[in-house]
Amino acid sequence: MISVAPAGRLPRSIDPAFIQLARSWVKDPARQFLNFIWLAYADLMASKQVIDGRDLERSITQLLEPKVRDAMSGDEPFYVQHGSFERETMRAPPAQPPEYDLAFVLRADARIMWPLEAKVLEKPGSVTAYVRDVTEEYLTCRYAPFSDSGAMLGYLLTGKPEDALSAIAGKLGAVLEEIADLPPATNRCSKHARTVPTGKPYPLKFHCYHLILEFPFAQRSH
Repeated sequence: MISVAPAGRLPRSIDPAFIQLARSWVKDPARQFLNFIWLAYADLMASKQVIDGRDLERSITQLLEPKVRDAMSGDEPFYVQHGSFERETMRAPPAQPPEYDLAFVLRADARIMWPLEAKVLEKPGSVTAYVRDVTEEYLTCRYAPFSDSGAMLGYLLTGKPEDALSAIAGKLGAVLEEIADLPPATNRCSKHARTVPTGKPYPLKFHCYHLILEFPFAQRSH
């Protein structure tokens, strides 16, 4: 049975059982989620889909989502969704809730999500907006409030993924570590301490996964 939360408050948002579920359902993000992204990316590249250059970020993400779904068995305790809304950190109406580019959503409670944010990188050094999402969204707990990890996807149009990762590390001021079992040239993970709002039961420590996906044939339309 579906229940409706009264205006201004969420049911069970501070229930210890809910917090425990939110913190425990993710065991190994690299194996649990990121492998699906790479399988989907390979399928997308092989399919030679037309990418709308007027809106590259959304166009690529919209094409990637069904490929992720195809890579999954369907028996996972989660599903993938393009444009998931994060209502936990929604400001007072009429403000819109934060919206994730992609998220893996827990079937048992759709408020619990593992988000992935995407940014187009026209060249390896074009990482300002990318890093801003990490520092101003993830590390403030506005994104992924109940999760101790999340991911960034860099859609690289020109240049080398290694150079993009180096630029991200420099601007972020963090060490980017290689991720076991994933291609080292295009994957990294950085570790952070977040600013947790007073009184909120959000994880302080946060791991941000960085994936650089190359799209050399995609160009912005001006």
